[in-house]
Amino acid sequence: MRFRQIHLDFHTSPLIPGIGEKFDKQKWQERLAKAAVNSITLFATCHHGYAYYNTKVGERHPHLKFDLLRAQIDACHEIGIATPVYLTAGINSYASEKHPEWGEIEYTGKIYDPLYPHFHKMCFNSPYLDFLCEQIREVVTLFPEADGIFTDIIHQGGCCCRHCMAGMKENGLDPRLEADRKAYAKTVLMNYYRRTTEAAKSRNPDMPIFHNSGHISINSDDILPYFSHLELESLPTGGWGYDHYPMSAAYCRNLGKEFLGMTGKFHTTWGEFGGFKHPNALRYECAAMIANGSKCSVGDQLHPSAELDESTYEIIGAAYREVREKETWCDHVVSAANLAILSGSLPERPGTGRSLPGDTGAARILLEAHIPFDIVDSRMDWSRYRFLLLADDVRITPEICEKLNRFRAAGGKLILSGWSGMDLQEDRFLLQELGLTHEGISPYSPDYILAAPDFAPECLTTPFVMYQPSQRIKADSGVSLGRIYDPYFNRRYDHFCSHQHTPYRTEPTEYDAGVMTEQVLYFAHPVFTVYRAYGHVLLKEFIVKALRRFIGRELQVDVSLPSQGRVTLMTQPEEKRHILHLLYANTILRGGEVTLSGGTVSGRSALEVIEDLNPTGPVRVSLKLKTPVRSVRLVPAGIGLPFRISDGRIEFEVPSFTCHQMVELAY
Repeated sequence: MRFRQIHLDFHTSPLIPGIGEKFDKQKWQERLAKAAVNSITLFATCHHGYAYYNTKVGERHPHLKFDLLRAQIDACHEIGIATPVYLTAGINSYASEKHPEWGEIEYTGKIYDPLYPHFHKMCFNSPYLDFLCEQIREVVTLFPEADGIFTDIIHQGGCCCRHCMAGMKENGLDPRLEADRKAYAKTVLMNYYRRTTEAAKSRNPDMPIFHNSGHISINSDDILPYFSHLELESLPTGGWGYDHYPMSAAYCRNLGKEFLGMTGKFHTTWGEFGGFKHPNALRYECAAMIANGSKCSVGDQLHPSAELDESTYEIIGAAYREVREKETWCDHVVSAANLAILSGSLPERPGTGRSLPGDTGAARILLEAHIPFDIVDSRMDWSRYRFLLLADDVRITPEICEKLNRFRAAGGKLILSGWSGMDLQEDRFLLQELGLTHEGISPYSPDYILAAPDFAPECLTTPFVMYQPSQRIKADSGVSLGRIYDPYFNRRYDHFCSHQHTPYRTEPTEYDAGVMTEQVLYFAHPVFTVYRAYGHVLLKEFIVKALRRFIGRELQVDVSLPSQGRVTLMTQPEEKRHILHLLYANTILRGGEVTLSGGTVSGRSALEVIEDLNPTGPVRVSLKLKTPVRSVRLVPAGIGLPFRISDGRIEFEVPSFTCHQMVELAY
């Protein structure tokens, strides 16, 4: 798979004239080559439903006078650029207008709002799927040299069209029940994956294919056989933020498939003509992709004239030329992390396929603390990890409990919080030997922590609020993390104090804020969810102090980076080297809803943006690795760094850098 890809959106209204009229093969080639692009996903069909090639299945765009897709593919292949081909799938306005009966219908009877400008969602259980598969077969027949198939908007809701109603009845399901509608939607979706994949491979069994749903869900192993690779859509300014991609990558690294990170050139998100993110932002985002073990894809949207925007490809080129210099050290890598987050998204808990707030909060803590990590699900092999973190609400089954016990028996250690480790149905711990006695959940919300001296934030000697109630626990062995202080009462209409919550009583309770034993670290509160919600810096300090003490000498990476710095540790086994990635950028919240003379700019949330890339360092580094190191050098520059071994750790200093620095540790 290639490192420097473009996803070239081309959703073009039939009301726009002159489609493709400024396509110039030479300019197209020059612009892509200068930008160091080596793969570009081109459109066969778009959300409006029109084709950009000479189709007999659908309808070519009414204002396109030639086979644009053929011209684009030929131009790219002449200069060695790969061309995966895109087809719209889940939405298709053309097909919907021709066949309204193919559309997805909500149980309320709603199809779509006819006065709102948006595309039409299609039902994969209708004859539309036959139409789509025929279109895919046509594309792979006309363009056998295509370098892959990309289908988009792969989602099936709880549809109640006549086809789905009949299917639910045939399968003994009740369409009045949401659970039954979801169950049937999953059946329909699996049939979609099977049939469209067969269509894509009908001419070439090795044709790469990716089905885009905007996110790779946890526990998605049932659909993965239909994917050749993964593409992780994650536009930081499009609602995803800068922490989403590292989390997605941390999970996808363990799925056994190559994957792309996908950002966009837009200031906001898809479909923004004339929107540009700062070049420094794109430089950082591409660096973050390769640092997390993936290839790169940048989303663009082609102008209806088919002329590539000069400014866009100057910005992309600045980032991609840097990637080109670094990719030797970023290919065929595996994560070296010895800690993994066990996601709370379990197969036994329907509807939890996307990240839970506890998972997100834990990932943010680890990112900001510069502790390398992966994310695993309950079905994966955990044996290569030393630590497993179960954040806040990872309730377990007897089977998962037994697997966790085997993990501990092999020397593994557990980090738990809140309800994690409890029975899936009951508020009782299935996991035993945690070093604590559990007496239920606190009746007070919020309560307070007075952290033990070894874990207390440096500026605090008094209790701090936790915003959520704790589990009532008493430490039986090991070390207490601190004491719980209760408020005088819970805030209610008939008794309250001040503006938010009631102050704490002056005497502590008999309950502990957590406990640390040799094999278990347990926080009594859902600390990671609280951090996700409130971003409480002093809470983070409390958590990180406990984590670092618990991990002890097995802490893989210790660096003097600010909290906005990011660290990953990868291994290239074939090259016999580790690669340490250091990243640093200041993200700033900008924008938001405002009232203008014409009214309010609605739906405009604040954006996390990058403008400046400030140098940071020098950075002190201390690493704990399993293999002796022969040399340490900055790459791609090839500058050797002096290092020393102290107490089994490799120590060196990285000179000041801007944005991204790789360090090769050969063994």
